[in-house]
Amino acid sequence: YEGDKVRRLYEGEGVAFFEGGNTYKGMFSEGLMHGQGTYIWADGVKYEGTFVKNVQMVDGCYTWNDGSIYEGSIKNGLRHGFGFFRSGIHPVSYIGYWYKGKRHGKGTMFYDQERMSWYSGDWVDNVREGWGIRCYKSGNVYEGQWEKNVRHGKGRMRWLTADQEYVGQWVYGVQHGYGTHTWFLKRTPASQYPLSNRYVGDFVGGQRHGRGTFLCASGAAYHGQWAHDKKHGKVWNRVCFVFPVCMYLIFFWEDRQEEVKQVEFAVLRHITKLRRVYTFYSSLGCDDSPDNTFLMTRLQFWRFLKDCCFHHSSLTLAGMDRILSGDKTPLEEIHSPYETLLFRTFLSHLIHLSFHIYHEEHRDKGPYLHKCFTAMMSRNVIPTACHVQGFLFSEQHRAVFAMRYLDKCWEIHTAFCRQNTRPPFEPTMKMRHFLWMLHDFRLLNKQLTASGVVEILLADGPSLHDSSSSNLEQELVFLEFVEALLHCALVYVTSGVIQEQVDGDHQKRGNFRTEAFSEGTTDVPFSTQCSLSQVTLMQTD
Repeated sequence: YEGDKVRRLYEGEGVAFFEGGNTYKGMFSEGLMHGQGTYIWADGVKYEGTFVKNVQMVDGCYTWNDGSIYEGSIKNGLRHGFGFFRSGIHPVSYIGYWYKGKRHGKGTMFYDQERMSWYSGDWVDNVREGWGIRCYKSGNVYEGQWEKNVRHGKGRMRWLTADQEYVGQWVYGVQHGYGTHTWFLKRTPASQYPLSNRYVGDFVGGQRHGRGTFLCASGAAYHGQWAHDKKHGKVWNRVCFVFPVCMYLIFFWEDRQEEVKQVEFAVLRHITKLRRVYTFYSSLGCDDSPDNTFLMTRLQFWRFLKDCCFHHSSLTLAGMDRILSGDKTPLEEIHSPYETLLFRTFLSHLIHLSFHIYHEEHRDKGPYLHKCFTAMMSRNVIPTACHVQGFLFSEQHRAVFAMRYLDKCWEIHTAFCRQNTRPPFEPTMKMRHFLWMLHDFRLLNKQLTASGVVEILLADGPSLHDSSSSNLEQELVFLEFVEALLHCALVYVTSGVIQEQVDGDHQKRGNFRTEAFSEGTTDVPFSTQCSLSQVTLMQTD
């Protein structure tokens, strides 16, 4: 021992050399290692930290010969409490809680140097047990319960590399019990299948086995028995649609199930026609799709509604937007032409609108929602669907050309909208706003008069008695705005206007060339191949 002593006992700072080659340098008290110090074993293992009566306690840092280190809480010489460990041999590190030298409690283990592979959650005696998240280097993630280092209990696995997800029961690392497996589909942005295929039911040993339902993104469904990942029972080809929540509130509780059942049957009777209609309108104005499927936008949905004369009822297109928008829809998106509709949403909207248009005729005749839907199909959809009217989509070349200016038209439309004076007080445009816009742009003239514009606005709308000022309060959705602009363009742009535009373009080009070669630049050399007219132009004042 080298250092101070008090009453023959080591005291203060000193160095001790032990039999076997161990050494200690640090603080002593009453002959014992006590306080801050460094202890090095003969095999090279080192501890730097706090000692309490010859025992490593409180906090410190262990360093092993292979480069491994631990820094954190210590109790009785063991890692105990919160601390950090990094292996010197493997790219593994752990930060979290310890108990008697073992990982125990909440902690995070990193399995690679880039920290792309890790586990964060509960530990028991160095084993993943309890609840935790495991992120694999591939990007796949499991979040749920663990037992003996394997997925066990309830959890969610996301295979990002395969675009799949499973949520449900696990038994020793495999899907076993009740759960939901989802296959996300990779489609083009305009595809009508942006969601997924999904299986909900029993699993055994990682396979679909038992009772379950397979739901296709297209709306088809299989419900029944499964055996070793294969269908083993009766197939139910049911259409899937979201029954509007607000519709439930209309019917008495005891009538709701029968209403839903009957309307499902009504939809199924017309499902082939409705799929054909959806496919037709969702492709209007679109380029070819790799999978020959498209996702309908509200702009196309408006055209469908107008072709089928839905607006000839007491509802306008703007009014239908308000009916179909949910409580959580932002006000500025209630009339947005960019909103997309899945096929199931398309069906739900038709059910909703059929009730609002025809419920007065059938409400006293028992279950009547399916009767409203059937009336809508027979009077509106079947007779006129797919016979495109209006100026935007009725001619393919015109539609392709006009779609290039759609975003700019939406900006202008939005700028001239005014807040509605009735709930939900969303921005909306009326006929008079459209007239004010044309006036501001100085487009009204002898050819395009105000009365002529009103006739254009009413041409594709419901039959009204006159063109009085009261009609100017009628709202215009964006489709009606664009089609009115196209119609106005045909009236405003005469052959004389086109000639004026051509002459103006020539004049601008001439002025540009004249200014570019003014008197101050007559000494600029030019090619001997220039024509006489070019030379004259360059010498012109």
